[in-house]
Parts: sequence; C-alpha cells; structure tokens
Amino acid sequence: MLRIRIPASTANLGSGFDSIGISLNLYNYIEIGAAPGCEISSADGSEIPTGEDNLIFLSAKKVYEKAGIPFHGLKIIEENNVPFARGLGSSSACIVGGVFGANEILGRPFTKDELLDIAAEIEGHPDNVSPALLGGFTANALDGKNVRYVKANVSENLVFAAFVPPFELKTADARAVMPKEVSVKDSVYNLSRSALLSATFLSGKYENLKTACGDKLHQPYRLPLIPGGEEIIEKSYKNGALAAYISGAGSTMMAIFDCEKEKAEEIAKEILSSGEFEGWKYFILNADNSGAVAL
Repeated sequence: MLRIRIPASTANLGSGFDSIGISLNLYNYIEIGAAPGCEISSADGSEIPTGEDNLIFLSAKKVYEKAGIPFHGLKIIEENNVPFARGLGSSSACIVGGVFGANEILGRPFTKDELLDIAAEIEGHPDNVSPALLGGFTANALDGKNVRYVKANVSENLVFAAFVPPFELKTADARAVMPKEVSVKDSVYNLSRSALLSATFLSGKYENLKTACGDKLHQPYRLPLIPGGEEIIEKSYKNGALAAYISGAGSTMMAIFDCEKEKAEEIAKEILSSGEFEGWKYFILNADNSGAVAL
C-alpha cells in the first residue's frame, strides 16, 4: 500500500475566480494499492462513499484508462482532515489523491503536468487541483483540455486564518446566485486585480494583497449566503489582515496575515468570540509549497 499526503487549498482569493489557488498545510492522507474489486474504508470515522462512486476511486480509474492499462480495482483507506463542502478543496484533494496515487502505482506513466490535465478534466476547473497537486500559489488557465499555469512558492511569513462555519455551502448553490452577465466596468475591475494578484505572489510584494483580492464578480452575491462572513472580513482588516475573502465557493472565510502564528490565533479567537459565531472554528495555517507527495 502506498501512503500519500494531499494538502487543502484556498481558491479564488477574491479576484482570481476559477483560476487562482494556494496550497495549505492542512492534509488528507490516503493509503492506496491495487486490489481486486473496490475496498474503501475511513481511518478517521468520517462518512465517505465506499462504492465505485468514491471520488478517489473514480479518479484513479481514470488514470488507468488514460494509460490504456486494465483496471481490476483498488484498496483505499482515507484519513480526511480537510472539512467537506467548506471551500477548502476537499473534493480536489480526493481527485488529486486518486490521480497521483494511481500514477505512482503504475510507475509514473504521466508527468505532473499531464496529471494536472486529468485532474482538471475531472474537476471541471483547475483552481484547487493545481495547488493541491503542485503546491504553492498557482495561476491557471484552461486551454482546451490543457492547463496552462505558473507556480510560485509562498513565503512562510504569511499566515492563513481559515474561519470555518458549522454549515456547508455547495458549489452549485454558490454558483446559482451569480449573475449570468456582468458589466464591462466590473470585468475590468476584476481583470486588473487578478493580474495584480498573480504579480503580487510572483514578486513577493504582499502589501498589494488587499487591492489585489478585490472582487465584483462573485463575492458580493455569495456573501449573503454566509451569515457573519462580511463581519469576518471587516474585523480581519481592522486587525491588520493583508487580505480577507471567501475561500473557494465558501462557506469558509479566509484572512491572510503577516505576523507570528500565535498573534494570528489571538486575532482569530477574538473575531469568533461573539455569540453569532457559535459553532465556528478556525485553522491557523501556512502555505504548503510541495503539493501531493508519497510518504
């Protein structure tokens, strides 16, 4: 059995809708090996699909199909630490775990770039699967079936405070509230900021993050689906955050700080101290610059 570690990820970062993501040091682990049939279990007691509809199983099977190698089945043991349906890339972690694991089992017939194309085909967009596979900050664009990307390592000085509510927000529901068309003015607003966002992480000029994470395409429509989300953004900026935004489609809210982790934890506790945030929890994280790895 092969043991794999796959990181969580935070995507969109405001202006980088469906195109930008960062890998985080919160990890899922899977043990995977060739076996007849479908044998899937949870090492942490979480409820997971145990049939052939399991996303890790399906993703691994896709790699066998792409490689033209007969597929007879897998044994998979999952340890899920990334919260489900919270905007931290739980589904992408499963997809990347499956494609990466199958590729390792088969002796690496595909490069990481080719694995990324397969993972993005399964997910439908690359913003979470790219950092989960490659690590660090990634800016991505789909060119037909190929993902064109740029990766940059993220400074260890940046601290990511993930505020996770006790309720899910399905991606389909978050997309349903978005407008079908947007104005040229709003498009230019986002284009300029997403360009600045990429340049900020490539250059390390993190003081640009508040401006770079500005968004008019999706966050104004999604924030009402996350009670307390707007207050977390306001309180984060009052406490010196470089950026604050909806992580992925939500429901997690993310704030980025340039401070010691202990200080970020104090701020996170203070932000969630009021009664309206009952049931919320937080993670104090750094970027993961390695991506998926075999242990």
